[in-house]
Amino acid sequence: MRALTWHGEQDVRVEDVPRPQIVNPTDAIIEVTATAICGSDLHLYHGRVPSMQEGDVLGHEPMGEVIEVGDEVETLEVGDRVVVPFTISCGSCWFCENDLYSLCDNSNPNAEIAREVMGHSPAGLFGYSHMLGGYAGGQAEYLRVPYADVGPIKIESDLSDEEVLFLSDIFPTGYMAAENADIEPADTVAVWGCGPVGQFAIQSAQMMGADRVIAIDRVPERLEMAREHGDAVPIDYSEEDVYHRLMELTANRGPDSCIDAVGTDAHGTGLVDATDRMKRSVKLEDDRPYVLREAIRCCRKGGTLSVPGVYVGRMDNFPFGPLMNKALTVKTGQTHVQRYLGPLLERIEEGEIDPSFVVTHEASLEDGPDLYRKFNDKEDDCIKVVLRP
Repeated sequence: MRALTWHGEQDVRVEDVPRPQIVNPTDAIIEVTATAICGSDLHLYHGRVPSMQEGDVLGHEPMGEVIEVGDEVETLEVGDRVVVPFTISCGSCWFCENDLYSLCDNSNPNAEIAREVMGHSPAGLFGYSHMLGGYAGGQAEYLRVPYADVGPIKIESDLSDEEVLFLSDIFPTGYMAAENADIEPADTVAVWGCGPVGQFAIQSAQMMGADRVIAIDRVPERLEMAREHGDAVPIDYSEEDVYHRLMELTANRGPDSCIDAVGTDAHGTGLVDATDRMKRSVKLEDDRPYVLREAIRCCRKGGTLSVPGVYVGRMDNFPFGPLMNKALTVKTGQTHVQRYLGPLLERIEEGEIDPSFVVTHEASLEDGPDLYRKFNDKEDDCIKVVLRP
């Protein structure tokens, strides 16, 4: 079958790879009909995530049609149309039973590698390094789905792929980010990063009753999308000082909640940004925490910092003192996607939101390498790519 494969920094290829087979009786195989490139795929593209291996199949935002099921699969049948969450979860461990699906104890066959680095292993993920399971991803013609009774959600309406595909990751991720922000009516919420996750965090904050949402980025088309679709107040950090603008907008109190939808590859300005880049280049730190520092500085006393942005390791000059003295609450984590699938599908079916607004580019799998480059370089107003294998 054809698949997008990782071969090192900024080297993604479309190649022939073996078609997946049923390995365990709880597996299913789907024929992928649509799959997306995620902002967190760019962390792999830049070689930020350890334990990738040459030839790994990328992708963790797929949907498709079930073509085969294992003997113990009870909820899916051949022919079902499904969206597949990026988190792989067993459904029976303590964490899954408490709706903490991204922390599943059993779905990472390489848990010892993660345990060595982090102390404990989170769940396995599709197409996201051998430390997180070594599972083949969904930017391919076919995908093996472990624990098939726990992850995929059936789409039984005539909604288009573009309307439901993002249940696999970015819609639940943005929604959980807003939920973690503890938004109350009349709150002001600031969102750093207006990529796809940031766009859904903005939309979700509005759904949860935020009085005002402020969108922070430097890419004009992303700020415009946040303004047009999320009714957000835009701040272009390349033209305005974010701290002073936020204080001006909140009468010096600061936003009630701050959401970091950027993560490890944050861009900044001035000497601090240059210093972070230098430290990373000589391996003195793994992440550039520019946004985290700024969000901690800007958040009101007693406010909440929600972090859906992906970080991979160590960071330097982290302002833990201000965080403690301002009594901020911090919530983060990979998304417990399975927790949100049903409720968010219902919101789509009821017309409360149409997630397809974020799609800017659709193409074939063969165009994948070029679209990785365009997405990374923010060429051609590229915000979200959907591929058709």
